[in-house]
Amino acid sequence: MRVLLGFMWLLHFLPLPLLARLGEAVGSLMFLVMGRRRRIALTNLRLCMPEKSDSERHAIAQQHFRAYARSIFERSILWWAPEARVRKLIHVEPAVPQAAMEDGPTILLCPHFVCLDVAGVASRVIPVCSMYVPQKNAAFDKLLRHGRERYGPVRLVTRKEGIKPILRALRDGLPYFMLPDMDFGEKDAEFVPFFGIPAATLTALGRIAATTGAKVIPVVATYLPDYQGWRVRFYPAWENYPGDDMVEATRRMNAFIEERVREAPAEYFWTHKRFKTRPAGEPSFYD
Repeated sequence: MRVLLGFMWLLHFLPLPLLARLGEAVGSLMFLVMGRRRRIALTNLRLCMPEKSDSERHAIAQQHFRAYARSIFERSILWWAPEARVRKLIHVEPAVPQAAMEDGPTILLCPHFVCLDVAGVASRVIPVCSMYVPQKNAAFDKLLRHGRERYGPVRLVTRKEGIKPILRALRDGLPYFMLPDMDFGEKDAEFVPFFGIPAATLTALGRIAATTGAKVIPVVATYLPDYQGWRVRFYPAWENYPGDDMVEATRRMNAFIEERVREAPAEYFWTHKRFKTRPAGEPSFYD
C-alpha cells in the first residue's frame, strides 16, 4: 500500500491533461478485465436507459470506466498539489453560495458523480460536516482523512454514529455535505422510482431538512472539456422542500438526479448496485 500511495503522490506533479489521459487508459483496461463490475454497469444502464441501443449503452459504460479511473488518478492533485493549483482548475457556476450556507442550516446535496470529491473541495469556503467511512487499511484511512481535512475544518461523522451528530452539526452552523443516492438497504428507505425502477432510497434528506429547517442546495461536479479541469455547479436552493410527504420529497430528489445524469451519463457511478435491494418477492437484477 505504501508503494501505491508513493506512486499516487508522484502523479500530482504531472500536468492535468497527461494525468487524465493516463487515468483514462487505465480505465479502458479496467473495463476489459473487471467483468463483474462491467456487467453491473451494463445492467444499470439497460434498466435506466432502455431507449438506447446496446452499442450506445456499451459505449457509455466504457466511457464511465475511463472517467472513474481518471478521477482516481486526479485525486493525487486534490490530495497533494498546492491549493492555488487546485482552485485554478475548478470552475464554479455560478458561484459558491457562501452567504446562503452561512444563513441558517444547509444541506449540500451531492449525487454520486465520479468528480464528487471536487465538489467537496469547492464547497469548503466554511467548515462543513460530512459522512465518512473508516477504511480497514490504516495508511489509506489516514490519506482519505488528509484529503478531506486539508482544505479547512470538517466534522467527519461515521455511519455507525447515526443521525444525531449530523443534526448537531447543522444546528452548530455547519453545512452537511450529503450523498444519499446509493442503495443502503431497506432501513430508513422507501422504494422510490429512479429512472422508472423502484429503488431503495434513503428518505434522510427530507427528514433532516424537516427536522432542522435546513435549505437544500444541490451541487454537482463534472469534467470540463479538453482536460481543462472540473466544473462545479451549485443549483438554487429548493423551494417548498420537503413538504409533508417524505416519499414525495425523496421522489423529487431522484428526479433531480435523473436530470443531471442525462446531462453527463458517463460520469454517474454506474458500477454500484443501485437496485440491489428489491421489493418483497422480486428477483435480483444482478444474478
